[in-house]
Amino acid sequence: MPATASRAVLRQSQFMVRRTAVRHASSTSESASKAGEAASSAASKASEGLSRVSSSAGPALNNAASALRKVGGRTGKVISFVDSMIPPTVYYTRVGLELGKLVFRGQNMTPPNLATFQSYFQPLINAFRNPATLKNANFVSPQDILARVRNANKKEIALAGVTVAEVIGFFTVGEMIGRMNIVGYRGHPEHHGDH
Repeated sequence: MPATASRAVLRQSQFMVRRTAVRHASSTSESASKAGEAASSAASKASEGLSRVSSSAGPALNNAASALRKVGGRTGKVISFVDSMIPPTVYYTRVGLELGKLVFRGQNMTPPNLATFQSYFQPLINAFRNPATLKNANFVSPQDILARVRNANKKEIALAGVTVAEVIGFFTVGEMIGRMNIVGYRGHPEHHGDH
């Protein structure tokens, strides 16, 4: 009899453990669903508040912008110029950001971490903190540069050539844009007369 009683007690305790586990599981899922409902409710209230603020701020901003457009003189010209530049600036900023995202994803690029920034900029920061260390700094000597050029392989020479061509090309295009002319600088010829 004692063996059957102990089996009955064991079955009873197993039943109680299962029932308690089921209760806790159901109460956990209920509390999780309540938390999810509360989060979605808070998110919907926040979006409603944001839409109310933006809908009330929109007409106020439009009224201020229309009042500024009525200003005359030089100030009015500056305001109208800035107002005309806002849409293309926003557009090209968005285009640039999307292009940057595509390049980053396509090249599998990742931004450097903080340790990399610190390793590159720490010597510069130290030089600003203690300028006397610049006297003892080991700069690259001309002999080191000459030795590196002599020991360069074909790939390094080709890379250097392409880089130099790119720099010259960008400089030339920048000069053309700055001059607003392809051939030379605009200007008035100077007359040097005998005095």
